[in-house]
Amino acid sequence: MLWRRPRRQNCRRGRQLEGEVRGDVGNGRILVKVLTVLLLTVEPGRAISCGQVDSALAHCLEFLTGGPGPSPVCCDGVMNLKAMTPTIGDRRAACECMKEAAGHYASLKSDKASQLPQACGVQIGVPITKDVDCST
Repeated sequence: MLWRRPRRQNCRRGRQLEGEVRGDVGNGRILVKVLTVLLLTVEPGRAISCGQVDSALAHCLEFLTGGPGPSPVCCDGVMNLKAMTPTIGDRRAACECMKEAAGHYASLKSDKASQLPQACGVQIGVPITKDVDCST
């Protein structure tokens, strides 16, 4: 005979396996939902990048090297920097970036750098100097 009717035992086992697979998929969906909720409620430990810091302060170079008061664009960058550094980790990372960038500019006036936030009317919580200890 070309066609055989499957034995009843095989059909039961097939339904049982199908139920197990459905159960595994259901459990997997629950796991994905739980992980999604956890990811959305836990703040990731991401720090600001040096590219972001450099970009925020790029328009301040004229002031930082001895030019007249900071431009409105410079102060906007300082305000953006404050907004991008809400956590201590972010401020430490920004501090390290500013310290590194300050080392590349021999003409940077340290008194102007320390005056920048105040000149823009913004308290950023990060001193801008070449010799700051960013761990404190």
